[in-house]
Amino acid sequence: MRIKRKVNRFTLAIALLAGTLSNGFSQSIMVSGDEWKNYGGDKGSSQYSSLSQIDSSNFKRLHIAWTWRSVEEDITRTHPEIKSWVWESTPLMIEGVLYISTSLSQVAAIDAATGKTKWVYDPETWKNGTPSNNGFVHRGVAYWKDGKDERILLGTGDGYLIALNAVTGKPIVTFGTGGRIDLTRGLGRTVERKLYGVSSAPIVCKDVVVVGTKVHDVPLTATMPPGAVRGFDVRTGKQVWKFNAIPQKGEFGNETWEGDSWKTVGSANVWAPISADDELGYVYLPFSTPSNDNYGGGRLGSGLFGESLVALDARTGKRIWHFQFVHHGLWDYDPPAAPNLIDINVNGKAIEAVAQVTKQGFVYVFDRVTGKPVWDIIERPVPQSTVPGEKSSPTQPFPSRPAAIDRQGITENDLVDYTPALRDLALAILRNYNYGPLFTPPTLEKPTILMPGIAGGASWAGAAFDPETGMFYVPSNTIPYAVTLEKSKTPQIGYDGKTVAVETLNGIPLWKPPYGRLTAIDMHTGDHKWMKPMGDLSTSVPALKQYALTPLGRSTRSHILLTRTLLFVAQEGSTQREEMGGGEAGEKSKSTELKFQVIDPAIVAYDKNTGKMIGKIDLPRNATAAPMTYMLNGKQYIAVATGGANLAPELIVLCVD
Repeated sequence: MRIKRKVNRFTLAIALLAGTLSNGFSQSIMVSGDEWKNYGGDKGSSQYSSLSQIDSSNFKRLHIAWTWRSVEEDITRTHPEIKSWVWESTPLMIEGVLYISTSLSQVAAIDAATGKTKWVYDPETWKNGTPSNNGFVHRGVAYWKDGKDERILLGTGDGYLIALNAVTGKPIVTFGTGGRIDLTRGLGRTVERKLYGVSSAPIVCKDVVVVGTKVHDVPLTATMPPGAVRGFDVRTGKQVWKFNAIPQKGEFGNETWEGDSWKTVGSANVWAPISADDELGYVYLPFSTPSNDNYGGGRLGSGLFGESLVALDARTGKRIWHFQFVHHGLWDYDPPAAPNLIDINVNGKAIEAVAQVTKQGFVYVFDRVTGKPVWDIIERPVPQSTVPGEKSSPTQPFPSRPAAIDRQGITENDLVDYTPALRDLALAILRNYNYGPLFTPPTLEKPTILMPGIAGGASWAGAAFDPETGMFYVPSNTIPYAVTLEKSKTPQIGYDGKTVAVETLNGIPLWKPPYGRLTAIDMHTGDHKWMKPMGDLSTSVPALKQYALTPLGRSTRSHILLTRTLLFVAQEGSTQREEMGGGEAGEKSKSTELKFQVIDPAIVAYDKNTGKMIGKIDLPRNATAAPMTYMLNGKQYIAVATGGANLAPELIVLCVD
């Protein structure tokens, strides 16, 4: 394998000298340029394009070329009980056609030049009720082609894998049963459909479709769906392999699940996007927290492969290597984004690497062939739990570099200090909480502040990598949450965690800014090159305006796109989840409603080298998905999904005349 890759790298070097390719790295993660064939741009999730037509000289002339309203409105208009999450889908662009999913797991093909709909496929997921975990939400589809056989692969919110003809939008009837596979079957447990689904795009590697799942974080029953990842033949739909995230008896890692917890504990699923190295034939899977998120008395032990990155052979499902980011997780610190496949040079050595951003604010970097850390990762002692029945891990892994991308843990020195009076108020509020360094566990006495919180550090928006410079760009959130533990109504579970926002000082956070960041890291050295606040909370918090001499950042997700010329960030705005009354955790869609405020929605361009803001283009509503770019008929476009929930779901496509 190594010999083959060296030959390919030599071939690539010759091409570079000949001027036939841009100054890049391995062919397995090169971006094709005009098109956007994969959810993250390429299968290595670089979120990078070599396009350069839109640059600092013309960015301010960027304007809306056309828009496309999501066809989900055809359903929600006539079925008001159907309430979507925000629209988080990123389209693909292949041969002049955009392929995009809706929050209801529909798929549409759109003329990429005009916005005219070519076809729509509706799997009627909405007829099976609100999907698991965060309800009606979807992020995208996968594309595969062999000769004239072109397919769109879709995982649905109600747990099906579907293959569509990319030209007609009709199901491929020879795939599975009538074009679909029921993913709730073949898991070794009886799985209720309402507890199991798919929200992220599958990935195709070596003609095998690899698909993850989304599962409720909260254990709603004594036996929850497991987070197994499976590979299916892209032509027939036949299952090729299954990898058990919770190892069964006799499998590697089973001993890390004490007692018989491996029989009943669920989740440890891959809800985030997946990356693949086509040349190696490996897929890279970010596994989430086992249920439940904040109490592990029913799953003692380190719990492989929870909160781990696992490299599998895409053809066989064989584990190549793994690394666990959190042992026996109690913080919902599941890796939230696709791992980035990056080629770097460290101390004169070329390394084909993989970088994983995390909610706890770290970037872990490994040799993607061997799994060996590029820089040392050190097991350090962490605070221990005092909750009855709990047994927290004595240590957790801390990377020696890169440095953390966001604030970690809470001390009194972190408190806001615009005035002595404000600091005193913040200190008084802080005393109502349990707090401490990163990995401080929840208690029964007081709500425990998690910093970063469950929405980041890094979030599902992920990071972007520039193959020409080796620079890595990570948006992050400084938004803590507080966790309380309550006796569970299901005795076998023990305690349930309840997560709430931390109090503020009339809208002013208890801690110093920035509240949202964009960090640039040189991945050849692991050094931070620059950090800039993203957004400005003072524009929407009147009490902050008198203190904001410079932008303070905003605690919302920001979605990133990188080109040869610029770094683009789509600002999400503000999300509010409003309580609507009682209800069990499994009735989240009935008891809560997601509300969006339209606060400063825009696409912002930054200079890649310095972080200086080049300009800002206003959007009509929040950008809720990762943007993408493509070239068609000599013109570069940028597309981003906006809205959803209580805002109109609309795809915005921009260009420069």
